[in-house]
Amino acid sequence: MDDLILVTGAAGFIGSNVARMLAEDGARVVACDWFEHGAKWTNLQGVLLHDVIRPEAAPAWLKAQAEPPSAIVHMGAVSATTETDVDLIVDRNIRATLDLWTYAAEHGSRLIYASSAATYGDGSQGFVDDDSPGALARLKPLNAYGWSKHVVDRRVADDVRRGRPTPAGWAGLKFFNVYGPAEAHKGAMRSVVHQIYPAASRGETISLFKSHHLDYADGGQLRDFIYVADCCAVIRNMLRAPQLSGIYNVGTGKARSFADLARAVFAAADQPAAIAYRDMPEALRGRYQYFTEADTAKLQAAGLAPNFHSLEDGVAAYVRDSLSAEFAVI
Repeated sequence: MDDLILVTGAAGFIGSNVARMLAEDGARVVACDWFEHGAKWTNLQGVLLHDVIRPEAAPAWLKAQAEPPSAIVHMGAVSATTETDVDLIVDRNIRATLDLWTYAAEHGSRLIYASSAATYGDGSQGFVDDDSPGALARLKPLNAYGWSKHVVDRRVADDVRRGRPTPAGWAGLKFFNVYGPAEAHKGAMRSVVHQIYPAASRGETISLFKSHHLDYADGGQLRDFIYVADCCAVIRNMLRAPQLSGIYNVGTGKARSFADLARAVFAAADQPAAIAYRDMPEALRGRYQYFTEADTAKLQAAGLAPNFHSLEDGVAAYVRDSLSAEFAVI
């Protein structure tokens, strides 16, 4: 592969893993992101990059290309579900994505953008990746982040329905609960795996939220946890299937409990499980999802699904390949 590929959010969690994979596959990767003053740049350490640009420079960079990039993998976004600056979310999540959509449609680039399982809201409408306008209209996200992703999904579906210009090949990927290397910079939005590993590796007791729902035991809240390497594999498969377009769930299709997740972390750290439970903050209780599980039938039928890691295998790989070194006692 010698394709020129623009990756936005390239220093972030999923974005940096995608950039690394594509560079290793031989693509000329242009990393687009803000690096700021922290250690986020280390997520791209060792990655062969063709160029590095800031997001505000992306329109000029795209305009200057004699030939447009073969693909744009747009992972850049305000990803905090707790973000309250909605104008910021509109600017970075909606406006930036729609501008890239327009560019890709006009210049023949493929576009893969990050949507989110947060678009499903409380899950009462299920978790089927039906991208028909009617099905999308029934979803009600619970926060501004999920709403911003939903706005883009609905606009894209409407363009397709009306026969407006679209990229030659495109995909909106509804990521479920992703964990894996390069998430340390995410602070409170890190996966539970990253948050509890230091204590678990020392054999200390970790705490999870109690359940405030009669149908779920403490720690029994269910999520579709997916290892970031599997997300990258889906994107690679998508880039190799230019005839496919649509909105797809990216999850394993197997919901597991937070208690299962914690036990997997303790097992990977070779420690006995020690779990306590604490009250969930009042502010979260009314908008908390107790169950998410990707319907992966569409992904499987399209031949885009990898051989997903089990929860235990994914956590073990994360601990072995990343966390054990990241939190090593010096």
